[in-house]
Amino acid sequence: MKPKTGLPLHNRIFLGMALGIAGGIGLRLSGLSPERVHAAARWVKPVGDVFMRFLFMTVIPIAVSALALGVAEIGDLRRIGRMGLRTLLFTVLVSSVAVFIGVGLVNGLQPGLSLSAENRRLLLERFPLPASATLSAGSGILETLVKIVPKNPFEDMVRAFDPSYDGGGILAVIFFALVLGIALASCPPEKTKSFKAALEGLYEVMMRVISMGMRFAPIGVFALLFCASATMGFAVVNILFKYVAVVLAGLLLHLFGTYSVLLAFFGRMRPSAFFRKTSDVMLVAFSTSSSNATLPTTLRAASEGFKLKREVSRFVLTLGATANQNGTALYEGVTVLFLAQCFGIPMSWAQQIFIVALCVLAGVGTAGVPGGSLPA
Repeated sequence: MKPKTGLPLHNRIFLGMALGIAGGIGLRLSGLSPERVHAAARWVKPVGDVFMRFLFMTVIPIAVSALALGVAEIGDLRRIGRMGLRTLLFTVLVSSVAVFIGVGLVNGLQPGLSLSAENRRLLLERFPLPASATLSAGSGILETLVKIVPKNPFEDMVRAFDPSYDGGGILAVIFFALVLGIALASCPPEKTKSFKAALEGLYEVMMRVISMGMRFAPIGVFALLFCASATMGFAVVNILFKYVAVVLAGLLLHLFGTYSVLLAFFGRMRPSAFFRKTSDVMLVAFSTSSSNATLPTTLRAASEGFKLKREVSRFVLTLGATANQNGTALYEGVTVLFLAQCFGIPMSWAQQIFIVALCVLAGVGTAGVPGGSLPA
């Protein structure tokens, strides 16, 4: 998505972020009274709220369609055979390692705890916690697991963002989508063809809606950060810098640490040789932010650079473009725990392990397109 200026979307978002922070801090340092600063921020706030609501309205449809299709397209492991089982095991294990790296960094560096009590109060005023948040933080893992199984999935869909709802909410919707995908994979294809086509149509439409919304992301990000920096000052810049640093550190550790070990011990290949042969793939992935858009380049590298069997590379890489999104899983794990620290919600180790499992599932079901992890 490139406008007439030629700037790609991620550069425009970064520009909106920088202008929002600069404008908000400039307003805060302008000498106006705090009341006037807050009044100005309230005029800009609806722009950011509309952007967020535009994205939130896609969450339920995309969660049901993407996760159900992601599981259904994996198919019956008995028909896929050893190669499919190994691919899925690799995906789960490596994605789990990625999330554990992110969780470990957040627990070690604790970037969200640097907020002052006053700034945390401002956050809680603007984003009030659901009534079930305190209960969930203090309850056991078994109670959380029970709530995830929905008695009425449609009620959980309707009330997923209701602060007073004490049910499973969005997690129950995810569970329902996973069960739906498993059932869809086990049914005869000729009997579920139309239903699967409907899910695919819903998925495509929602991804187009997300693309439409992302065109306004620079303006939405500007408004959100303008309000936050105007009311919280340099604390926003400081905590965002720490958050970004933790995410990037986790991604670099996973890319050059985890994968180097896997290449050396299981691939019998020097990591430097692998990264040199896949440099084009990484550049395409970085510039497009899409594993699906990078797939043709990945398949070419597998065939020409590594001389892999075509039937193996097509199957494994096509499945991996959607299911093996380690970076997405790591990013979401860091984000969840970072936000928990910002809002002062304590997370037990059992709950953090549960988050790891959810992030791995989110990485499997997330669309391999720019912004695909936002609904998850």
